[in-house]
Amino acid sequence: MDLFTNYQQQYNAGDVVYVFYRNPHIQNVTNIQEAAVVRNPENPNELALFLYETYYPLSDEMAVYASEDEAKQAYHYFYGDVAEGTIE
Repeated sequence: MDLFTNYQQQYNAGDVVYVFYRNPHIQNVTNIQEAAVVRNPENPNELALFLYETYYPLSDEMAVYASEDEAKQAYHYFYGDVAEGTIE
């Protein structure tokens, strides 16, 4: 079994997760955002993240956190002040 398959098995359709989301208009702004794990509509055998009305294939290249607290700890580690990582 490859790493990608193991990674996808950590999540199930319907799970709520947290990701870092970069504002596409202001590149130096990153927020913690809640996302839903869903079946990828283009490939029902894969999972995707549904965020801002867009599906993103779930891959091991994404930083996905199971809880808001875990995401805040990672945000603080990578970006500094956790107060900047707001949930919208």
